[in-house]
Amino acid sequence: MEAIKIQKGSKEPNRAKVGSITWDQIKKIAELKMPDLNAFKVESAMKMVAGTARSMGVSVSGNAPWDK
Repeated sequence: MEAIKIQKGSKEPNRAKVGSITWDQIKKIAELKMPDLNAFKVESAMKMVAGTARSMGVSVSGNAPWDK
């Protein structure tokens, strides 16, 4: 929420989007939260953070780094 500067998530995340985040921002967040997450790789942590963002109504822009 700090990365995209919003106060709270969407009430209807599947309909109303409240912001957008890039994969670079997700990577920075995942690296910071790595000790608290149940993941061994940064890519796994990025998937967790992206899923949380989507459930809050934040759209993830761009292609995932591992999808080429």
